[in-house]
Amino acid sequence: MTLNRRLFLSGAAVAPIALAHPAFAGTVPEAVAAGLKLLDKIPATKSALIVCDGPGQSWQDGRDPDAPLFVGSAVKTFILAQALRAAEAGLLSETDQWAVDDAVRSASSPVLLNLSGTTQARSVLEAMIAHSDNTATDITLAKVGPDKVRALIAEAGLPKTRIPDSTRRLFSYIAGAPLGTDIGWEGVKKLETGWMPGPARPAVNAHETMVSTATELVKWYQTALTGAFFSKPESLTEFARILSMADAIAQVVPPGIAAYAKGGSIDWANFHCFCLPGQMVVGAARVTFCFTVNWTGPDDSVATVFPAFRDAVATTLKGAVDALRA
Repeated sequence: MTLNRRLFLSGAAVAPIALAHPAFAGTVPEAVAAGLKLLDKIPATKSALIVCDGPGQSWQDGRDPDAPLFVGSAVKTFILAQALRAAEAGLLSETDQWAVDDAVRSASSPVLLNLSGTTQARSVLEAMIAHSDNTATDITLAKVGPDKVRALIAEAGLPKTRIPDSTRRLFSYIAGAPLGTDIGWEGVKKLETGWMPGPARPAVNAHETMVSTATELVKWYQTALTGAFFSKPESLTEFARILSMADAIAQVVPPGIAAYAKGGSIDWANFHCFCLPGQMVVGAARVTFCFTVNWTGPDDSVATVFPAFRDAVATTLKGAVDALRA
């Protein structure tokens, strides 16, 4: 989710986590450690975890991986999974026609923002992941139910992971509307003019937010990509296919590597976030990762932090691939 307050919408480095588990007693490749040191230099609160599980090379490293931080659209992976589970149960079909209109329209929707009518559910799911379209997200959440997604998160054993009722409910709440209020598409558009329904609230709050930890997001990708939450193999195939479309992959994953991910971001008032969790397949090995930064600063700080974050992630992931190929 990208939410820019104008459009509408420091933490110190921490020590690497202890490698106490015998399954991850291997030596962390120097290039991976170098990438994480680049992350340390970013003036933000950081959390990261990278885990390699493969024959002859199992290791992990990270930075404060249990810290709950804002992760934005990274939570859309759970919404996608629950939609595919609903399809397994016969509650919906990816060939269904889903309505696109002002009842579900939301900010930061590069695919569906100016479209009205109906489109295949499959296209909505793809827009939600490939382009992080928030209208697609709210259409899907309305179809599957946010409480069903929360039940899946609980089933996966992720107690620190939280999702909103919809992106529009989140926007409404942090813009000052009473809890449970949806200010509607007209209200969202008014936010672009500087209007607020009440005093602004922080993006990380007790009610409408998008929060998780690196540990929980790594656990999710490690488990979900085995098919553990699906009853049909074709659901896992579709889950992986759509996650492979995420636009962040091309920015940080080395060419020729299969990867599955969903990133997130926000710019709200002076609060900012970048997050990227996912998994790479390198031969017989799986490299599962999550990198998150949260910080407070002026909007122009994004132009400095984003390239540094992207480069740190890309360097770390390339280091892992190079080590596995050596």
